[in-house]
Amino acid sequence: MPAIPFSFVFGLVVANSGIAPLLGWSSTPIMFGGAAQVTLLTLLGQGASVAAATTAALVVTARHLLYSVTLAPRFQNQPRWFRWVGPYLLIDQVFALTLINRDQDPKVFRAYYLASGFTFWLLWMMATGVGLFVGPALPVEWGLKFSAPVMFIGILAVSVSSWEKVLVAGISAGLTVLFAGLPNKMGLLVASLMAICVALILELRKR
Repeated sequence: MPAIPFSFVFGLVVANSGIAPLLGWSSTPIMFGGAAQVTLLTLLGQGASVAAATTAALVVTARHLLYSVTLAPRFQNQPRWFRWVGPYLLIDQVFALTLINRDQDPKVFRAYYLASGFTFWLLWMMATGVGLFVGPALPVEWGLKFSAPVMFIGILAVSVSSWEKVLVAGISAGLTVLFAGLPNKMGLLVASLMAICVALILELRKR
């Protein structure tokens, strides 16, 4: 549900960027990643070069590399076609759901992953289309931009199941704020890498 107001933010970003609505919406099926889309179109609307905007979007999306490392063992026993299609559907919500679903049967995992992935894909295609018209019409005081943090906090809530994960999440949040001033949103990547190091240390201590 939090992705719906996020799609309105996307529509507002497209309207403010001066990009044609249809062209802005075309980024949805190509990228299928709300945070990367908003980053790319916001920077282009502010006059940034294509190279700078693309680099920032790639940095924001770099967290998906970490998702891929986590899910790699569960992709190894899958058909080749799935290993090509699966990464396209790997968004934050799908990753969180796969962590909850611990079924190791390859066929069950594949069906669950595709069903959840294409459900989010279809809803996001429709929501961003509606957002192009609804977003710019909504009052600024509604504070829709807060919907993105709310969405990610919701994903985090279903994934945190131990005090170690709470600690790592807290450290990651603190480092993100600390490095927020780095160019091209590099602070997100730096904070993520440092938090991963902390997580690895905690995991080694448990063993």
